[in-house]
Amino acid sequence: MSVKVEKISEPLLLGEGPHWDGRDLYFVGIQEKTIHRYRPDTGEHSKSVVGDKVGFIVPVEGTHDQFVLGLGRKFVVVHWDGTEGAPVAVLRELGEVDKEIPTNRINDGKADPRGRLFAGTMGREDPAGQFDRNKGSLYRLDGAKITKLVEGVSISNGLAWDVSQKAFYYIDSLERNIRRYDYDIDTGDISNMRHIFDFSSNGVEGLPDGMTIDTDGNLWVAVFGGSCVLHVDPKQGKLLRKLSIPAEQVTSVTFGGPNLDSLMVTTASIPIASEQKPPSGCTFVVTGAGARGLPNVNFKL
Repeated sequence: MSVKVEKISEPLLLGEGPHWDGRDLYFVGIQEKTIHRYRPDTGEHSKSVVGDKVGFIVPVEGTHDQFVLGLGRKFVVVHWDGTEGAPVAVLRELGEVDKEIPTNRINDGKADPRGRLFAGTMGREDPAGQFDRNKGSLYRLDGAKITKLVEGVSISNGLAWDVSQKAFYYIDSLERNIRRYDYDIDTGDISNMRHIFDFSSNGVEGLPDGMTIDTDGNLWVAVFGGSCVLHVDPKQGKLLRKLSIPAEQVTSVTFGGPNLDSLMVTTASIPIASEQKPPSGCTFVVTGAGARGLPNVNFKL
């Protein structure tokens, strides 16, 4: 089966955080302060504006209209019925992080296999492409209890878990490397960090961004500035292939569709070194990649 790339949204400045809930794809427009829903069986795409830059959207387990968001430096639970322009009402604030660095914001976030939320922060970006380094942290939310797991992070990004390998994979984008931690599924604790895939030594241009994992335990890594998604064997630290995406700034990826064999890919169109013309910034569905993913997990409040 040949690889096919299909555009499913109009451009955003910074599309991010794709989450497939079994029926719908959710993602965010960070700069536009928007949350999005795409329903593939009808082609319907709806969005609503929220009150701050939004780093991720994850459904709350057991609900159909509640979501946990990273808004600015706060973790909040909101109500949204998923329709175009519908109000987004904050139901509960779970906590605020990095209070000592008010220029930080929450970036990528995802629920682990037990429904705990892992999400991190990043430093101020001003001008575009220039970041305050080592100002962010990675956090875990067990319900409303917040635990700092890692500090000194520049851009907290990709997250993936392999329960069979007791592994947690994590990306701080400016390292241009992928980290592996030992992962305790019962506690959510991580330890024993080591790097397992270096962009420079593998000749990869750009920065690692969001990522996901397939049923073979291999990683799929969005490359910001590289126009591709990498397929990586993390156990051997080996690049298996590059999957081309028709946008330079590829931001994140997840598996979706009825059989979890479609790649849902978000991108950006930030004019850093040059203007990024459409379809840059669009969200894409990639079929024929020859892999299947694991279900995204909802947040257990």
